[in-house]
Amino acid sequence: MEQHQIQFLPKDSLEIDYEALPEDASLSAHLCAGALAGIMEHTVMFPIDSIKTRIQMNLSSKEISRGLLKSISKISSTEGFYALWKGVSSVVLGAGPAHAIYFSVFESSKTFLVNKLTNSPNSNKIVTDENHPIIASCAGIAATTASDALMTPFDTIKQRMQANAAEKNTTSSLIKFATNIYKKEGLSAFYISYPTTLFTNIPFAALNFGFYEYCSLMLNPSNSYNPYLHCVSGGIAGGIAAALTTPLDCIKTALQTKGITKDPSLRNITGFKSAAQALYKQGKTKAFLRGLKPRIIFNVPSTAISWTAYEMFKELLIKN
Repeated sequence: MEQHQIQFLPKDSLEIDYEALPEDASLSAHLCAGALAGIMEHTVMFPIDSIKTRIQMNLSSKEISRGLLKSISKISSTEGFYALWKGVSSVVLGAGPAHAIYFSVFESSKTFLVNKLTNSPNSNKIVTDENHPIIASCAGIAATTASDALMTPFDTIKQRMQANAAEKNTTSSLIKFATNIYKKEGLSAFYISYPTTLFTNIPFAALNFGFYEYCSLMLNPSNSYNPYLHCVSGGIAGGIAAALTTPLDCIKTALQTKGITKDPSLRNITGFKSAAQALYKQGKTKAFLRGLKPRIIFNVPSTAISWTAYEMFKELLIKN
């Protein structure tokens, strides 16, 4: 009975695609989907991120050199299970709002560009369900520029707490860390890495969104809800983006942790250029590849989790 009724509906009524938000989609639901995806992405793989920070700061090199799993076991047994989770509170606090902005700006920017640059008959939708890798890359740049303005101070605190755990310091409170940084280095310490963060995350976002759209176009051309394909596309995109932007991430880490490093040359860096020069003097080209393996291992599953969770929460909160 229902099938006969559907045949008489307009064609547009039948194209209820998973990716396309309805006209009355709630902004709060859209923001919530991005926030939940961001929290899941950063918390699940947080210990790997902690190891990456230690490698880039030349901390715990003996444990790290034995492999990631052995490193996690060694650090947990000698420093306590919580050692690799130091700083997670800062991520949880910042990742939710930052990723809400991240995905919202991406969706709105992508739709705006599709409406302006393409002649697609479906380009009048509030949020487009079309795949355009180049347009997605441009929208990703806008998204990361906006979200990093909010996330950078939290990321700085997180990396300080991760390094502090390696040094076995006693200060552990998020508020104490933020207060100490402000008293000793001023407000600029929270944003000194912002230009470098953008310099790192803009290509990462462009590659991430671009390759995700491209993989989705190849693997899931119908844009149907398929968690497996969302996961695979996200993992591929995250791995490629992470590998290509590792040198920039090393520079960002040097800037964010310069206030606690024991290396005099890194302690006096003032920006991207001086950080790059100090790292090169310290370890030549190898210094820019520190943390490559854990960064890829972190970003493949975390980006897969992020995209899968985002698409799932869109399905639950927006379509339904």
